[in-house]
Amino acid sequence: MTADYLFTEGMTAEEEAATDILSLRTLFVNVCFVGQPGSREWVLVDTGMTGFKEHILAVAEKRFAGPPTAIILTHGHFDHVGSVIELVQHWGVPVYAHAAELPYLTGQEDYPPADPGVGGGMMARTSFLYPNDAIDLDDQVDALPEDGEIPGMPGWRWIHTPGHTPGHVSLYREEDGALLAGDAFITVKQESAWAVLIQEKEVHGPPAYFTTDWPSAHQSVQQLCQLNPKLAVTGHGSPMRGDELRRQLKRLSEHFEEMAVPRKGKYV
Repeated sequence: MTADYLFTEGMTAEEEAATDILSLRTLFVNVCFVGQPGSREWVLVDTGMTGFKEHILAVAEKRFAGPPTAIILTHGHFDHVGSVIELVQHWGVPVYAHAAELPYLTGQEDYPPADPGVGGGMMARTSFLYPNDAIDLDDQVDALPEDGEIPGMPGWRWIHTPGHTPGHVSLYREEDGALLAGDAFITVKQESAWAVLIQEKEVHGPPAYFTTDWPSAHQSVQQLCQLNPKLAVTGHGSPMRGDELRRQLKRLSEHFEEMAVPRKGKYV
């Protein structure tokens, strides 16, 4: 057992959102293991923070009969791609993301810097420390198919939900109403260190300090609300389901300006 596994073990939490969806929190961001336990056919959605490679590998080895068929990235912010290069080197599997996200994943373009002036708490105030530079997966990452299908995830489709980033995607399975929303909306007030610490469950807009296109972010929330999801696993916070999810998501969709958009900030 490696040192980084021992170090990160106390900063993770697993939650079974559905029989074939396991959410793993890495410090303050979630990754999803999608596939039936014991299967050789499964997919990893996002890769969490840097330093969690060994923990992700340990969970995968315990849960499945082999490596994933693919890694799907909802977007390329540092807290969602922190372990992707190491995992690709270990597993040798393809990575997929929206075409508009590829410049940030192939070293061509950096994200706009975080905005610590949006308010809301310590996580926002210290966001100037968060990396915004591109990673370089070179030819190991490819664009998701234009028809909405997701490699390795039959029954699921990807939905372009920009705003937080230009190529942000959410993943939806119509059969049971399961939604992997990434950061299109989240279930914790990510700007507040206290809310993140206690994981207070409540639907919120995307993390404000990294969101650069608020009109598109609103349209994306409206689009996801119209799906009427029965389960949502988001990039930050705990899974939510049922009437409470739909009620809170509808409220966010209808009152997005006052609930999600900062009163001030460089991207407002």
